[in-house]
Amino acid sequence: MTAEKIATRLYLPAALVPGSAVALDAGLSHRLRTVLRLSPGASVAAFNANDGEFLCRVAELGRNRGSLTVESRLRAAEPEAGPWLLFAPVKRLRLEWLFEKGTELGVGAFAPVMTARTQPDRLNSERLLAHAVAAAEQCERLSVPDIRPLAPLNQVLAEWPAGRWLIFCDESGGGIPIAEAVAGLPAGAAAALIVGPEGGFTQTELDALANLPFVKRAGLGPRVLRAETAALAALAAYQAIAGDWRSLRRR
Repeated sequence: MTAEKIATRLYLPAALVPGSAVALDAGLSHRLRTVLRLSPGASVAAFNANDGEFLCRVAELGRNRGSLTVESRLRAAEPEAGPWLLFAPVKRLRLEWLFEKGTELGVGAFAPVMTARTQPDRLNSERLLAHAVAAAEQCERLSVPDIRPLAPLNQVLAEWPAGRWLIFCDESGGGIPIAEAVAGLPAGAAAALIVGPEGGFTQTELDALANLPFVKRAGLGPRVLRAETAALAALAAYQAIAGDWRSLRRR
C-alpha cells in the first residue's frame, strides 16, 4: 500500500518502529473517532522527521485515548532542510495563514523578529504549531518546521550562524531582483529570508542589514506587497531557483 492510498496522515513525534504500539492522546483520538469516523482496523500513515512515514492500523479508539499499531515503512526519513523565514509578526489570522502556507512551501524554521515598527502582540506558539502540523500532514512533508521564540532583530543578526546566507527582501527598492539574488548564492548554501513589518524597516535597520557580509539585498518587483504576501513570494522564488522545487514530487 502506498501513501497516496491512505487518506489520513498523522504527525507523531514518538518513535515509529514496526510492530510497536503508539499511544494517541485525547485530541488525536477524538479526531480519528469523531471527526474522521475511523474505527479499529482502519489504516493511517504516521510520520516524523527522524523515522520517516509508516503504515499503521488503528488498534484502539476510546473517548480519552487510543493507540496505533505500526506496520511497514512507506517512506524513509530524508533531509528537508528548507530555508528559514524571519518575519515581523502580523495580525493573528494572517499569521496563521503564513504558517500554513510557509509550511507547504518548505520552510525549515519560522523565526519571528521584533523590529522598530513591529506591532507588539503575543504569539500563540501552540496554535501556530498546530497550523504547521496540519499543513505538514496535508502536503506530505515528513517534518514540521521549528518555531523560534520572538527575538529582537539586532540580537538575531548578532548571533547569526556562520555559513548561512540571509536574503533581505528590501521594500525600499535598494536591492537587485530576487531571482538574481537567489541565483547568486553558492551551490548548496544554507539560506534564510527576512521580510519586514507592515510599516517597513526603518532606515537604520535597512542600513544595518545592507552592510552585513552574509546578507543579499533583494527586491520583489514593482508593487508594494503585504508582509505575508512578500514572505510567500520570496519563498516561492527561492524554492524554484535554489530549493527543492528543482525536483519533482515522487509518486
